[in-house]
Amino acid sequence: MEPRYPFVAVDVPEPEADEIAAALFELGASGVEQRDEQTLVRGARSGQVTLVASFEDHGEAQAAIAALGELSPPLAARLEEVVGDAWRDAWKEHFAPFALTPTITVVPPWIERAPEREGERVLLLEPGRAFGTGLHATTALVAELLDEHAAELRGRELLDVGTGSGILALVALLLGAERAVAIDNDDDVIEVVHENAARNGLEGRIEASAGVVEQVTRRFPWVVANIEARVLRPLAPELARVLAPGGWLILSGILESERDDLVARYTSLPLAHVATRPDPASGRGERAAGRGDAGGEGWVALLFRAPGGAAPAAG
Repeated sequence: MEPRYPFVAVDVPEPEADEIAAALFELGASGVEQRDEQTLVRGARSGQVTLVASFEDHGEAQAAIAALGELSPPLAARLEEVVGDAWRDAWKEHFAPFALTPTITVVPPWIERAPEREGERVLLLEPGRAFGTGLHATTALVAELLDEHAAELRGRELLDVGTGSGILALVALLLGAERAVAIDNDDDVIEVVHENAARNGLEGRIEASAGVVEQVTRRFPWVVANIEARVLRPLAPELARVLAPGGWLILSGILESERDDLVARYTSLPLAHVATRPDPASGRGERAAGRGDAGGEGWVALLFRAPGGAAPAAG
């Protein structure tokens, strides 16, 4: 009998999507996708989007539905089950090419599309059951920082912690990184990473394996971790340990309200805080209007640099 995968689907006002997605992660979701104008919005009213969250088991999914129903105002979430590979096929129906950064366009492999402008790079991507399409702001913020620092990335090696579909490792390679090492604590996603690398002719430049950063024994000029603030805080010593002297670290999955705590934690290691993308003071970026809070907040990514000389190029 094929396995049945539980998903929680909930229609939310578009300005609140990021905040509710963060709440779903807090409730135990292993991944959250947003279905809007780029994907299918099933049963969503005007001005709303549908969030679809995957869970490890049905008990966690039902608990999340109950918790969402206790919010003020309550959210009416529903349980969806997908059998076997049906999730992969459903995702294919709703995904379209989009610009991830000014130079990188994400394209599903079943659509033929060559670069349409000078300097554009096409990334063929199918996440399968590994979450990470690039549609979420947390992924896009890291990709934008890598794009902005392509000169420093070129010829270097990158470690991607919590790789998912491998999208950030592949972005780094397209931007000129020499090699990438991608790790994830979910064994099932590693095959997806290898498949995506092969689609882009990058299989010889990426090493993907199941594991955690505590198992990494060497240091890297570039490290990226798009996880969650509650995980990034205790991981600080380990992420700093695997960063080479003069190396660069990008953290994402962070709400604006969590920024100062994370900056204080990582600068105490010590690492230099180089940039926040987007800068909360600038008013740019993805906004998540708070439930009952007129101000709201959005996602940010943090760029740090380790002390010491320039990190060596991959050799």
